[in-house]
Amino acid sequence: MKNRIIEAAIIAVGITLLGYMIRSGIENFKERDRVVSVKGLAEMEVSADKVVWPLMYKDIGNDLLSLYHNIQTKNSTIIAFLKANGITEEEITVAPAEIIDMEAERYSAQAPQHRYNATSVITVSSTDVEKVRKLMAEQTELLKQGVAITGGDYRYNILYEFTGLNEIKPQMIEEATKNAREAAEKFAVDSGSKLGKIRNASQGQFTITDRDANTPFIKNVRVVTTVNYYLRK
Repeated sequence: MKNRIIEAAIIAVGITLLGYMIRSGIENFKERDRVVSVKGLAEMEVSADKVVWPLMYKDIGNDLLSLYHNIQTKNSTIIAFLKANGITEEEITVAPAEIIDMEAERYSAQAPQHRYNATSVITVSSTDVEKVRKLMAEQTELLKQGVAITGGDYRYNILYEFTGLNEIKPQMIEEATKNAREAAEKFAVDSGSKLGKIRNASQGQFTITDRDANTPFIKNVRVVTTVNYYLRK
């Protein structure tokens, strides 16, 4: 009889513990359903560390040989100007001239004044952005030597780039994650909860854009991270 009482007591204790564990498990499961999703933003202004500067000019003529000599002369003038101002041979690329035979244009309504229309481009690619920007302001010197650098063609726009993203990524991700946690903590306080562990997180894509249209050599780097936190009572 005594053994039965002990066995019954053990079973009762076991059932009680099992019930507690089941209840605790259900509560934990419910807690896991309480999640807040927040986004953290990080932005940074940086200076471009690479510039691509196309110097484009046009020439016209009726004789191909004369046109060719004119292009060679102007190319030599531009290259001499660049080298005299600190641009190295490795930073200069000369593209073959594009020549259009205006008489061959089938849609021409009347005979052209000049048969050949040539477009020549010399491109400077450099990591010394400030040096090139300064030289851009001095390109009127070429006009004095008979070379008119033209613009307005979308194919030959000046391009500024920022290539040091990997160096600032860790810092920006840390800042974005910190901002996300601050937002989550504010939400937890407002909802009468406590912030738990991170359920999962995802890093958004980094974007690099011009700060504005007037200063394309200053870039705005931006990233948004999404973090999901558990909330506890």
